[in-house]
Amino acid sequence: MSYAERVLEIKNKLGLHARAANLIVKTASRYKAHITIEKNGMVANAKSIMSLLMLAAGKGAKLVVKASGEDAQEAIEEIAKLVEGGFGEPD
Repeated sequence: MSYAERVLEIKNKLGLHARAANLIVKTASRYKAHITIEKNGMVANAKSIMSLLMLAAGKGAKLVVKASGEDAQEAIEEIAKLVEGGFGEPD
């Protein structure tokens, strides 16, 4: 079993709102790995939109994304692309 972890910063001005959280859920759900996202000690299941929205992560928030399982590294890389790309939103 593999493990991956990465720290990401929210770059889009609206932060981790419903559409952005839904993109993470859709991406995370394509993988078998168990994926969590942490902010200030709060841990969210990356496959649950309600869990992600509870993080209330605004622009500039630092998120720790952790994944364990056979496709952990791939999952982290795809989630990082979303976050680092501002979820495809304008700055």
